[in-house]
Formats: sequence, structure tokens, C-alpha cells
Amino acid sequence: MKRNIFLSVLFTLLVATAAAQCPLQNTAFSAGEGLKYQLFFNWKFIWIKAGTADMEITSTKYEGKQAYRCHLITRGSKRTDKYFFMRDTLLGYVTPTLEPLYYRKGAFEGKRYTVDEVWYNYADGQTHLKQRYKDRHGEVRDTANTRDECVFDMVSMLLRARSFDPSNYHEGERIHFQQADGDGITDEVLVYRGRKKFTTEDTKITYQCLVFSFVELDGKKEKEVLTFYITDDANHIPVRLDLFLKFGTAKAFLTTATGLRNPQTSILKK
Repeated sequence: MKRNIFLSVLFTLLVATAAAQCPLQNTAFSAGEGLKYQLFFNWKFIWIKAGTADMEITSTKYEGKQAYRCHLITRGSKRTDKYFFMRDTLLGYVTPTLEPLYYRKGAFEGKRYTVDEVWYNYADGQTHLKQRYKDRHGEVRDTANTRDECVFDMVSMLLRARSFDPSNYHEGERIHFQQADGDGITDEVLVYRGRKKFTTEDTKITYQCLVFSFVELDGKKEKEVLTFYITDDANHIPVRLDLFLKFGTAKAFLTTATGLRNPQTSILKK
């Protein structure tokens, strides 16, 4: 699966459910929410600022029906642009009950520009996906898939998962889900690591968090790809991401959160 060091990480909190259970009440966010992140990369034992990420949720209509629009963009800094250029944009539309309608990811990384798109419909009680991938050479591949289960992309995963109730999760619990991009659907796994406190570097705010790890199979062994922290309150905002990459380690920290739907009861200290 194609990944960006920030974007794909942010959107992997999904429990797979039956198609009849795809609608879910949104309890976590409202239109007007904005989140900003600072990205860091470990370069020869030194942490350097690698860029920023901004996410915004608005109310709109999709094909004449009410929907939420989520837009997220990452930008590399001028310093890191010298080594690796990155301008990635994610766009997603979901119903008021958090069912995905449309997804697009435009990834400009290095000298490569690729586009993933997914369209959804739910005829006959199934999830039907039209998928399109445009590779770095400009060639387009169209595919179609149908599943009896719910299927989500990176944007709809995040929006949906923020309304889950994790109160019954047990440390070490494994969460399975299906994720779609422009040319496929993959089975993924999350592991719940428990609750921890986290203090941000820039804002010095201390949060009570729920911690998850995203793991992949590496032969017969499981390889931890990332660990991320979400606020232990009704907002479930991602506040810290730790990425373990082949070429080093990257981190993302929340710097600003505006237009939140619920009180930030996870804040322990300001």
C-alpha cells in the first residue's frame, strides 16, 4: 500500500463492521473544526522541523445531499524541500452518518505525482467501489470492487473512528479493518496499547491519551509501522504520531485545535 509519512498514519482507527451497520452517529466533530500539526524528522540523531499539516472539516453537499467535507494538506519545509519535496492533499466526503462517498489523494513526493480516487455507493445492501489510480507517468488504471462489509479510505476512517467508544478496549486488543485506495483494498491491523499521558513540545499541554500501534506482517513477524496518541475525550483528536520508517523516524505533534465540538476534558495541564 502506498503511504505518506503523515497522511496515511493519521487515518487508521477503524473497526470493520457489517454493511448493515455502516451508518454511525457522529459524536466527535462538527463543521468548522480545524487541526494544525508540526512535522519532525530524525536526521543523523538530530530532530529537525520537516513541515506542517492542516486539516479542516466543513458542511457541504455531495450530489445534492448533505455531507461533510474533510480537506487535509501536508507541506514540507523549505529546509527539507532541498532533500525531499512533499506536497500531499487528501479530500474526502462522508454522509452525516459517516459513510464514505468520495475520496481523493494527490501525492507530490520528490519528482513523483500520483492520484488515488474512490467513489462509493451502497446499492443492494453492499459496498460498491469504483477506484482509479493515476501513476507518476500519467497512466490511469480503473478498477471496481464489491464487498459485503464496510470499506473505508484514510479520510473516512479517521472521521468515523473518532466516534467509537473505546471504554471496553483491553490492552493488546487487535482491531481489524479494510482500507481502500485507488487500486486496491487491503486488510490492516491495529493494536490497542492502553492509556498514557503526553505533553506536547511547543504548547506544553499535557493530555490523557489512548495509544494505538499500526502493525504489518514482515514475513512471519509483525512489524510496528507507527504509534499514535488520540485524546481520551469525546473529540478523539490525534495529538502525536510516531512513524518508524526504513530511512529513519518521523513525528507529528498537534499545535492548534479550533472549532471543537466537545470540551477538551483530556487536558490535564496547560
